[in-house]
Amino acid sequence: MHHIASCRLPTRFAEFELHGFQDPASGHEHLALTLGDIGDGLPVLCRVHSECMTGDALFSQRCDCGAQLAAALERIAARGRGVVLYLRQEGRGIGLMNKIRAYGLQDAGADTVEANARLGFAADLRDYAMCGPMLAHVRVASIELMTNNPRKLDALREAGVVVAGRIGLVHGVNPHNRRYLATKAAKLGHLFGPASGIGPEAEVLP
Repeated sequence: MHHIASCRLPTRFAEFELHGFQDPASGHEHLALTLGDIGDGLPVLCRVHSECMTGDALFSQRCDCGAQLAAALERIAARGRGVVLYLRQEGRGIGLMNKIRAYGLQDAGADTVEANARLGFAADLRDYAMCGPMLAHVRVASIELMTNNPRKLDALREAGVVVAGRIGLVHGVNPHNRRYLATKAAKLGHLFGPASGIGPEAEVLP
């Protein structure tokens, strides 16, 4: 993973440091947003967020991605210390155009897992191998991962990232994405908590 450049990034949450990376094997570009002293060896509040053009940039309510990203940045700003890894792997790894095709199948009645299968894809094709080198570059030794996805936690650990614990991030639930979130709970094991009305919560230990 090659570090390309860094700069200041003022946002409505805080002024972050933005770091750009490129994977030499794939050519894919990824970002890290950092705030505060994250190189002291203590666990750092972290969101590993895969790109969602429709949710992050176009404010789609078909998913909870944009709301999760905003909530993660807000929590990091409140703590004064943290990192967001923004990974360019749209649509759980199938790409933007295939994501739109999958949405069309969902409009016709398929759920998110069924739609991927009909297009010839696994439910989740994301890769987290780049996270370890990115975190090492910004001097993060271990993280507290903000996620509802225990598979992501396991994948990061398998990639060599030290995950000290999991913090739930339930935001953006609405009538347009409730079935999508329920499918993620039932078929992909996502944890939303009983208050969400989506699916059962389970304890995930460090």
